Amino acid sequence: MFILYYPSCLSADAEEENDGEESKPKLKSGFLPGLTAPKIPDGEKVDFDDIHRKRMEKDLNELQTLIEAHFEKRKKEEEELISLTERIEEKARKEEEEAKKKADDDARKKMILANLSFTGYKTQTGPKRQTEREKKKKILNDRRKELNIDHMKEEKLR
Repeated sequence: MFILYYPSCLSADAEEENDGEESKPKLKSGFLPGLTAPKIPDGEKVDFDDIHRKRMEKDLNELQTLIEAHFEKRKKEEEELISLTERIEEKARKEEEEAKKKADDDARKKMILANLSFTGYKTQTGPKRQTEREKKKKILNDRRKELNIDHMKEEKLR
């Protein structure tokens, strides 16, 4: 343990030098807002071990807050990464399903087209409509009597 005694008053020369300046300089700490320079009491003993212990506690607290902040940030980044990979996998799965559907549709269309026979502009779906000429031929053929030659003899056929 170190103990240091400060005299309660400064020498006359030191007082004259400090007349133009502020008696206690102010330190601005940009790193921590609550950090101030330790006050050293005049004329009392100073326990450097106590100051060192307080400084170590402050450093430990600061380090613990930095570690906690780091791990929270890392946890959030990990969650974002997991959600991103899930979205990528889902998108790939959907694209694969769409490609499969398209391939099935294309195969079905090709099969249908292969089974159809094209006869011209229109494919015939029902009975063919007869023209007037065809109707007339049919009627005339029906009127004619068929010549039955089964019962006739050879002499009559000549």
